[in-house]
Amino acid sequence: MKSIYLLLLVAQSLWAQNPVQWSAQARQTDTHTYDVVVSATIVENWKLYSTDLPEGGPLPTVFKWQNATPLGDIQGTTPKTGFDPIFDIELSYFIKKAMLVQTVQTEEKEINLLIEYQTCDDAVCIFREEYLVIPNDGTLVNAIDRDLTDIEVEGNSLKLDLKNTSFLEAAVSAKNSSWWGIFILGLFGGFLALLTPCVFPLIPLTVSYFSKSSTSRYEGIRRSLVYTFSIIGIYVLLSLPFHFIDQLRPEVLNSIATNVVLNMVFFAIFLVFSLSFFGLFDITLPASWTLKSDEVSSKSNYLGIFFMALTLALVSFSCTGPILGSLLVGSLTADGGAVQLTAGMLGFGTALAFPFGFLSFFPSVLSKLPKSGGWLHNVKVSLGFIELALSLKFLSNADMVQSWGLMPREIFIGIWMLILVLWAIFLFGGLSFLHAKPKKESTLQKVLGVGVLVFVVYLAQGILPNQNAPLRALSGFPPPSFYSLYQIESDCPLGLDCYKDFELGKAVAMAQQKPILLDFTGWACVNCRKVEENIWTKPDIYALLRDEVVLISLYVDDRKPLAEENQQTITYADGSSRTLNTVGQKWSAFQALNFKSVSQPYYVLMLPDGTLLNPPIQYTDANTYLAWLKQGIKASRSRQPLVPAFSIE
Repeated sequence: MKSIYLLLLVAQSLWAQNPVQWSAQARQTDTHTYDVVVSATIVENWKLYSTDLPEGGPLPTVFKWQNATPLGDIQGTTPKTGFDPIFDIELSYFIKKAMLVQTVQTEEKEINLLIEYQTCDDAVCIFREEYLVIPNDGTLVNAIDRDLTDIEVEGNSLKLDLKNTSFLEAAVSAKNSSWWGIFILGLFGGFLALLTPCVFPLIPLTVSYFSKSSTSRYEGIRRSLVYTFSIIGIYVLLSLPFHFIDQLRPEVLNSIATNVVLNMVFFAIFLVFSLSFFGLFDITLPASWTLKSDEVSSKSNYLGIFFMALTLALVSFSCTGPILGSLLVGSLTADGGAVQLTAGMLGFGTALAFPFGFLSFFPSVLSKLPKSGGWLHNVKVSLGFIELALSLKFLSNADMVQSWGLMPREIFIGIWMLILVLWAIFLFGGLSFLHAKPKKESTLQKVLGVGVLVFVVYLAQGILPNQNAPLRALSGFPPPSFYSLYQIESDCPLGLDCYKDFELGKAVAMAQQKPILLDFTGWACVNCRKVEENIWTKPDIYALLRDEVVLISLYVDDRKPLAEENQQTITYADGSSRTLNTVGQKWSAFQALNFKSVSQPYYVLMLPDGTLLNPPIQYTDANTYLAWLKQGIKASRSRQPLVPAFSIE
């Protein structure tokens, strides 16, 4: 099974090398003047970035006319637009199809066009060039399909003497199963909802009802299970309409959820949720819905039990609504879109329904449940503080895209610390206006208060000018480290030591007797930032990167020009050639020539003498990445490459 999986990964990687197919047609409009219509067909879940992008984002699509003069701007399909949380700017991109039209003037019979572009999916980015030879007689032609990995470099100056090259055939490219993570979040949200005053008191009442109104214990269990699965089904059904909205694809969901206006709307919604939990008002659904559902639930058949479950969902909405709203927004900002939303709803419904099914089998446990009281209200108020803290994420997104400067990283963390301190004071008995009634605080409540204060101390390191304290437990949630009140000097991820030239990094690795972590990346590579911010920040991984390897980061989109004496010519298998004019082009060719890959991120563990230590790896989850690092480092110490030791199934 594992070997089949590896073959599928390799096949997928090879197929995805060219996720955008180009074609073009020249239509004559005047003497020596043509409208060149360039069409792109884009593979599902990939983005092609627009021709007009701001600085600091991905690379735009660029038309370079070899023997024609462009007239005017490029026209055509209107791109999608949305805020990108990785680049922290508004971006434009195409999905599925794009048509671009450029008016040119030429006296040649064929128009030669070079297209430079960047395309990304949810795992890797690719920086490519396509070459079209377009007849001026209106014939439709396709881009010359050349393999960017099958190249020769002038004098083979970029060629490495690699050993164990069989590892290149087993490069690991596993995507994160993020739907599982949001299922766990849904479970957590459901268990929180159980502890609210809208739900908890209903548990013993409902279980007792089924037990006492049934003619036998078997019938009571059966009816309770129908009720349990009805609750789960109701919350899953709430997510199904999102699957039938054609435009609600993952990449569109991300753009919608990170749009400036919607971020402010989400901020306001979370603020309202928190005020509701604080007891200022209740968020309820129309009373007629509850009455109608309760009326139908009086029937004794399965339909009646289903409507009993629906009545529970409706009457508990004032407590479950804010938690469900948080889950909905969290799903919209994730990569899986409607699939993740369903996973989250499944988790929420499962947790909410669990006690009704469990207690039907063990009714004696009912007597051991804590009695309802002020502690339920305290749970609800605590959720209000959590919602208030979460709301700042959306205000922060809007702040960054608009460059208001209201909430740099340190201000964001400082406000969080203030909210948490107020929460701790509440837990210790202060802020009495939020308490249901005067009452001695429980030991558990005080322990939680101490835990909150400990977390405040942990957050305090995030407001200091120290890149080595990146608050890894909150990776990706506060504003990025570069959006700071302080001057950031290092341009290496997380303040690590890194080298942006292979020969220099190789010399350091030889001197320190350490293996090389070769990081093919890009300034405009979204998924490279995801790895750096969400995987490299894990304590075990960060320690290995800092102490056990020499990091060489080669940016394939670096536009710094090469000195004329360092420029080289590469030749493709079809005989065409071009000159490497920039640093990025050099490292892109270096990757293609030696590792037969043109996608980023792409990581290689090797010895300075060119010995590959294990298969290269691309965008994956933290556990797989950690196992991959440990395996390669172990192999470097023994100087014997190992068979992959981590699971990729």
